Amino acid sequence: MPVIESLKKLALLGAVGKPIKISSSEFSQHISSSSKTAARLLKNLEDEGYIDRKLVSGGQMVTITKNGIKLLKNEYADYQNIFCSKCGAVELHGHLITGLGEGQYYIGLDGYKHQFEKILDFTPFPGTLNLQLTDLSNSLRNRIDTINASTISGFTDGERTFGGGKCYPIKIEDIDGAVIVPDRSHYPDDLLEIIAPVNLRNTLRLKDGDEIKIIVGNDKSE
Repeated sequence: MPVIESLKKLALLGAVGKPIKISSSEFSQHISSSSKTAARLLKNLEDEGYIDRKLVSGGQMVTITKNGIKLLKNEYADYQNIFCSKCGAVELHGHLITGLGEGQYYIGLDGYKHQFEKILDFTPFPGTLNLQLTDLSNSLRNRIDTINASTISGFTDGERTFGGGKCYPIKIEDIDGAVIVPDRSHYPDDLLEIIAPVNLRNTLRLKDGDEIKIIVGNDKSE
């Protein structure tokens, strides 16, 4: 039985976040295999770092490790991409971090600000909220490409040329905003820049490390 299937069975039995007691004979019934095969699978999962296992009387205490959970989450993300590729919105989670401080400068440029006002129907607060995606949300990030995006055109101020990008509508709690994805960026793929008509940190009382949920592709008509 593949690693994923074995981990899924253990997860369904409750081995995520806490140990469960199970014998090789009991596990064999869940995977429709022999006790010998079940014992070998559990040992292999332990050797590969996907479970922690402690032998006790009558069986073993088994807990899925962070690596095992990550593997299951990646599998979940794959199914999301398969079956929800045309879903109307994408839910992403991440943690708030401090950016490089460039957002205030760029968002305040007339060449960008006027475009945001026209596309988003609001004047953005001069600054961005920086969201570092969780592993699962980073696996789902490419799904935002299925959302209708608005194009932000590049421009020149006579001395310097500024690049374009894409703008995806979002909702964070009950506030409409947008994710800005520059055509050229030095930020890693798991980092999103968010703009809104208000100072999100102050309005939502956020601080670095807080976990945030955003809905990309929200329908304002709803």
